[in-house]
Amino acid sequence: MSTKVADHVLQRLREWGVEHVFGYPGDGINGLLAAWGRADNQPLFIQSRHEEMSAFQAVGYAKFSGRLGVCAATSGPGAIHLLNGLYDAKLDHVPVLAIVGQTHRTAMGGSYQQEVDLHTLYKDVASDFVETVTVPEQLPNVLDRAIRTAYARRAPTAVIIPGDVQELEYSAPTHEFKMVPSSLDSSSWTATPADDSVRRAAEILNSGDKVAILVGQGASGARAEVEQIAELLGAGVAKALLGKDALSDELPYVTGAIGLLGTRPSYELMRDCDTLLTIGSSFPYTQFLPDFGKARGVQIDIDPHMVGMRYPYEVNLVGDAKATLERLIPLIRSEERGREWYDTVCDNVARWHEVMDRRANLSADPINPEYVTRALDPLLPDNAIVSSDSGSAANWYARHLTMRPGMRGSLSGTLATMGCGVPYAIGAKFAHPDRPAIALVGDGAMQMNGLAELITAAKYKDLWEDPRLVVGIFNNHDLNQVTWEMRAMEGAPSFLPSQELPDVQYAAFARSLGLTGIRVEKPEDVAAAWRAGLEADGPAVIEFLTDPAVPPIPPHATWDQMEATAASILKGDADRGSMIRQGFKAKMQDFLQGREGRDKKSG
Repeated sequence: MSTKVADHVLQRLREWGVEHVFGYPGDGINGLLAAWGRADNQPLFIQSRHEEMSAFQAVGYAKFSGRLGVCAATSGPGAIHLLNGLYDAKLDHVPVLAIVGQTHRTAMGGSYQQEVDLHTLYKDVASDFVETVTVPEQLPNVLDRAIRTAYARRAPTAVIIPGDVQELEYSAPTHEFKMVPSSLDSSSWTATPADDSVRRAAEILNSGDKVAILVGQGASGARAEVEQIAELLGAGVAKALLGKDALSDELPYVTGAIGLLGTRPSYELMRDCDTLLTIGSSFPYTQFLPDFGKARGVQIDIDPHMVGMRYPYEVNLVGDAKATLERLIPLIRSEERGREWYDTVCDNVARWHEVMDRRANLSADPINPEYVTRALDPLLPDNAIVSSDSGSAANWYARHLTMRPGMRGSLSGTLATMGCGVPYAIGAKFAHPDRPAIALVGDGAMQMNGLAELITAAKYKDLWEDPRLVVGIFNNHDLNQVTWEMRAMEGAPSFLPSQELPDVQYAAFARSLGLTGIRVEKPEDVAAAWRAGLEADGPAVIEFLTDPAVPPIPPHATWDQMEATAASILKGDADRGSMIRQGFKAKMQDFLQGREGRDKKSG
C-alpha cells in the first residue's frame, strides 16, 4: 500500500514520541482522519466537545507532562476555535503543536466555503513557527521544525495542510537544489550564564541582609537548588501562581502566592526585603515587588527575551535555573548573615496559616468557599494533580492548598482565561493516567466549558489506570471575581444582568452521564463529600453551594480600601448587607492575629 501525506504525518508524530492528539473532526482533515483509521488510532485521537477544549487539553497535557501537546482541527471554524487555547500556551510558555486543515489548493483564493487565511490568522499566536504544506517533499522539514521550535521556544507552533495535500502520495525530499531534508534527533541542551555575571550576582546576594526569592514555573526543575540557596541566604520564598508547585508549601520560609491572589506574608516579604532574587518567573505586577531603589535585584531566566523586565535588576543571568544555581550556590556566604530576617519570615507565614484557618471557618450563607478548599487540602493524595479555573476559585486555590513534594498544580496564569479547569484536568489524566486529578471550577466556567467536557471525561474514563477525576464546583450563582473587581476597582455595585448566573444542577447532570454526582448544601457535609469524590471509582462532580458575599481580599488591603468597597456596595448592591458583614469578618481575622502576635512579643 502506498503512503499518503496524511499517513506520513502520523508516522512522524509517532517517531517523535507523540502518544495523544487532542482534536475534533471536520472535512478539512478528512485525509488525516482516514490515516488514523489505517494507523489503528496511533497516536490516540482524543475527541473533545469543542476545538477550544482540544487546545486546552493539549496545554494541560504539556504542562503536567513536560512533553509536546498536540491538537488538531479542521479548516475555517475549527482552526479559529483553537485560538484561545493556543494563546494560553503562548502566554504561559508551553510547547504545543496545532495541526489544522485548509481548503483544497484549487479553491484557495476563491472565497470558498470555510476558507480563512489561516497563515495570517495564526501568525501572532504561532509567531515562532507557522507554515503551510503545499507539496509532499516539504512535509518532514516543516513538521520536524514545528516540533523542535515548540520545545525550544516553549511556544505553540502550527502546521497547516490543505485537504488535497493530505491525500497526495508521500515522497521524501531528494538530494537536489531547493529541497530541504530533515532529521529526527534532537539532543538535550543546557544554557548557562557567563562566569563574571555569576560572580556579580553572588556579590549582590551576599551583601543583602533581608533576601526575598520569587520563583515561577521556570524553577520547577531546580527544587533542591532553590531550597539550598534559600537556606544559605536565610531568605523567604514567594511563588508566582504558575510556580505554585515549584516548591513545597510545607517549608516554613515559603510565603505562598504573590499578587492580588497572594498571601499577606508574600506581600510583607517584598515590602520589607533589601535584596530580590527572581528565578524562572515573569510575574507582571510590579506594584507587588519591592519599591524601586529599595532592593537590589538578580534575575535568572532561560529566555533572554524575557529578562530585564518587571524590575530594575542589576544582573540578569540567562540560563537554566538548575544549572545556574549550581554555579551560584558555591559563591554564597551564609556564615555572616543573622537569623532575624529568616525568623520574621517564618513567623509571618505561621501567623498567616492561622489567619486563613480562621477565615475558612467563618460562618457563611450557606457555605464559605474558603472552607471548601481548606477542607480539601489535607485530603489531597501526595501524587494529586490540581487544576484551577480562573475566577474567585483561583483565590482559594492560591491561598488554601498546600503543595507538597510530588503534587502538581496549574492554571491559566497569564491569559487567565475562563474554562480551562476541566480540560486541563482531562489533559493531565492522559499525561498521567495513574494519578488522580482535581479541578477547582466556578459555576461560570462550568457553564462556559466544563459541563460539556464532563462528557469527554465519561467517554475516556476506562482508559485511565486511576480513574479518579474530581471536579469541585463553587456554585454561587455569580460571576464572582468580576463582581468583586467591579466593587473594588470601579466603585460600582454588582450589575445583575451581567453577573447573575442561572442555577444549574451540576451533580444531577454528572449522574445522568453515569458519573458520581454530589450536591453539598451544608458546611458539615463538605469534608465527607470530598472524601466520597476521592474514593469514587471514576470521575466525580461535587457541587458546593457557596456564599458569593465572601470577599477575595487582596493581601495588602487596608481598612480604608475596605471602607471604599463598602461604600460602593451601599450604592445599591443587591446583597449589600451580607457583603459588608463577610468582608468585615474576614478582615478582622488579620487584625486579631496581628494583635495576638504583638501581645506574644510584648509578653
